[in-house]
Amino acid sequence: MIDEDHKKDVTTRLKKIEGQIRGIHRMVDENRYCIDILSQTRAVVAAIRKVEDLIMFQHLHSCVVDSMRSDNEADKNKKIDEIMELLSKHRKNG
Repeated sequence: MIDEDHKKDVTTRLKKIEGQIRGIHRMVDENRYCIDILSQTRAVVAAIRKVEDLIMFQHLHSCVVDSMRSDNEADKNKKIDEIMELLSKHRKNG
């Protein structure tokens, strides 16, 4: 679960990303120069990656740590499998 401080940070960043997306939409509607639009899309991708990093940090430091400290071997394995699957997907899409 995301703690309140991280939730506020993630929410703030997502709102900024929403604004950036609206700006890109406007740029497309206005037939702006392609490179300018691409620069903005790259900024959005970087911002989304930062949100991913924040959520992963929180997940590792809460859900995964709690699981690893428990005696529940099935849950430990599940957390490892989830992260491995996510990393595998990232490698394929990266």
